Amino acid sequence: LKEVWIAFATQVPSWCTRHGLAPLPYLGDMATTAPVYQSNHFDSTKWDSVQKRDDDIIIVTAYKSGTTWMQQIIGEILFQGKEKPATVAEISPWVDLRVPPAFVLAPALEAQEHRRFLKTHLPADVFAPHFNPKAKYVYVGRDGRDAFMSLMNHYEKANDAWYGAMNDSPGRVGPPIPRFSELGGVSDIFDRWLTEGWSTLEGETDGWPFWSYFKNARTWWELAAEHKNVLFVHFNDMKKDLEGEMLRIAEFVGVEVDRELVPAMVKACTFEEMHKNADTVAPLNGVLWEGGGQSFIFKGTNQRWVGVLSDAQVQAYLEKASKELPADCAAWLENGSK
Repeated sequence: LKEVWIAFATQVPSWCTRHGLAPLPYLGDMATTAPVYQSNHFDSTKWDSVQKRDDDIIIVTAYKSGTTWMQQIIGEILFQGKEKPATVAEISPWVDLRVPPAFVLAPALEAQEHRRFLKTHLPADVFAPHFNPKAKYVYVGRDGRDAFMSLMNHYEKANDAWYGAMNDSPGRVGPPIPRFSELGGVSDIFDRWLTEGWSTLEGETDGWPFWSYFKNARTWWELAAEHKNVLFVHFNDMKKDLEGEMLRIAEFVGVEVDRELVPAMVKACTFEEMHKNADTVAPLNGVLWEGGGQSFIFKGTNQRWVGVLSDAQVQAYLEKASKELPADCAAWLENGSK
């Protein structure tokens, strides 16, 4: 699967260019009644081709809130010292990322014999037709300002292969994502991120040039109020008490943990250990970012927005959060549970 993904990221765009082909929407293998969420990143229709399993674990985030960290945690909980069949990034794909297409991804997921743990960045209203009341959903949250700063590192370090995969491979819907270097810097991007949605993602009022942070958090928060199979985990809480949060997650997904293995499991999920092994932890071993995996697994710290965002921008963020989120959700995202 990794080799196919890399081919789409690095070879298909140039092949299309050589043969004079423009990117065309990939329509999926099955008809769908689900809301469609498509852009240079997304193809929500890919979930139509994923056969549900009642023991699936779905990791959910808006972005840059601890997604890869949670994948590493779930991997340690499920395998507990046993050799994994591949890297966590390979066996736990982002399903709604539009490359590789469904006809490539779906058979690979169906062939997995271990308990699956998949990833989505879809808002809950879009994901709703695919929601399985028997599966387990782990939503990872983080203060939006911290998520934004991490997103900017992700964006700034993206290389030509990343832009090729997002913009030039077949299936793109809507305009290409602009290059970071064209946008004037982090502070300028923040103003648009806070106040504009991406053009193909109807109704969103933030997240440009990616997708809405606030809608993602709000819709999953509201869904969790109605369904006990959705667990919210905060980035800050994992930093404060990684072992405690890992055991809480294990209990939620119904896995009994061998207490003798807990210290090694926790160590494997520390930022220091993940950064040291970044090329095996990061998606595609970090090939889509300058500097490889260590650019993707970057600092793991909060409040890097202090001194970057102005007082007026911080106030605008707080006002937007108050407008877009339920009060308890806004408080949780800013502070965590502990």
